[in-house]
This record gives sequence, C-alpha cells and structure tokens, in this order.
Amino acid sequence: MRVSRLRALGLVAPLGLVALTVAVPAAAQDEPPAVTEMVRSQNNLKQIALAAHNFESANGKLPGDIVDKDGKPLLSWRVAILPYIEEEEVYKKFKLDEPWDSDTNKKLIEKLPKVYAPIRVKAKPGETFYQTFTGKGALLGDKGGLKILDITDGTSQTVMLVEAGDPVVWSKPADVPFDPEKPLPKLGGMFDGAFHVALCDGSVRRIRRNFDANEFKKAITVAGGERIDDKKLWK
Repeated sequence: MRVSRLRALGLVAPLGLVALTVAVPAAAQDEPPAVTEMVRSQNNLKQIALAAHNFESANGKLPGDIVDKDGKPLLSWRVAILPYIEEEEVYKKFKLDEPWDSDTNKKLIEKLPKVYAPIRVKAKPGETFYQTFTGKGALLGDKGGLKILDITDGTSQTVMLVEAGDPVVWSKPADVPFDPEKPLPKLGGMFDGAFHVALCDGSVRRIRRNFDANEFKKAITVAGGERIDDKKLWK
C-alpha cells in the first residue's frame, strides 16, 4: 500500500510510517473512570490497527502469525508488529524460529507492550484481550497473508481487531476462533456489557449492547459479499 493511500485513511503521520502515541482527549480526562478507560482502549486499538497498516505497507501483506517452514504457528502476529509499535528492542530478543513457549521466548512474556495491556480488569501476567478473528473467511483465516485490497467487503465494513472475551498470552499464536455456522464466542472481557472493535480502515467502534450477532458475523468476513447495517452493530 502506498503512503498516500494510508494518509488518505488518516493512518500515517507526515513524518513517515510510525506508530504514534494517541493522547487521551482532554474532555475524556474529566469523565468517569469507566469512560476514560474506554477511551484508552480505543486508542490502543487505533495504534495496533495503524501498526498493521504500516506492516502491510512495508511487507506487502497484513501481519499474520509467525510460522515455521511447515506452516506451524510459532508466534503471534502481535510479535510480528512489534517494530511498528516502537518495541523493536523486544522484537530483536525473540527467536523467530522457535515457539512462543520455548526457553528463550517464554522469558519475554513478561515484556508485555503497554498497548496490549488489559484495562480495568486483571489478567495473568503477559496476557492481552486485543485479538483478531481466526477461521474461515476471517482476517486471519485459512490462507493468511492478506492484503488490504483483498478485503473486498470494504475496510469500513470489516473487523480487524476486537476486545476478546478471554485473554491470551500476547506472544502466543492464539486469537478468537470464528465459524460462520456456529454462535459467536464470548467477546468483550474488559468492560461490562460493551466492547470495541477496530475496523480495517483504522476506525474504532463501540458495539451496541443488543447488537445483532448475524450482522456482526458479516463484519468479520473479509470477502463475503455482504453489506452490514451499521445501526444493528455500533453506536
């Protein structure tokens, strides 16, 4: 993806492809703690989405799990984008040809980047709620290595990231499993009755409490040919 296209999406700073720290708006600082925490999570999602776009610009494809020569997942895509969230020093310490729980790599679990850290709720050390969907038709699907142009349902109609219902070790190749024929898994483990998603255009939405599950499934697939009804999903 060209820089000009990313800039049109509002995902690139004038000085280049860097993951910028997003400040909490002053107005949000005067809000109740729960609201401020939601804004923090929204900003985290924006930064991670920006990193994914910058990765795609540099590598010609969106980040996927790091795999061995036989295609077996070793490390999460969250490790792959470390250089794009200003965590290159941590990235250099990983053995990319070893699994996440090897003697070397498991020592890095405690190096949880701040942008992946849980908000408002407690989790085990090194765990994160920020995940993508994996499975048939999803962004991290069977094929992997998708480009932005492969998202034919539209970047503003397709979910890139979600606040999952249950946390996972951030470096482990584990995300939210998706099967269009089955009920949605648990989502939104950080905030009571609400959760956020980052769409593939970099925007972040808060999902309605009474969202339509079937409509949400349409937003998970990247090339299903459906159009979603925004009013049934987000505020």
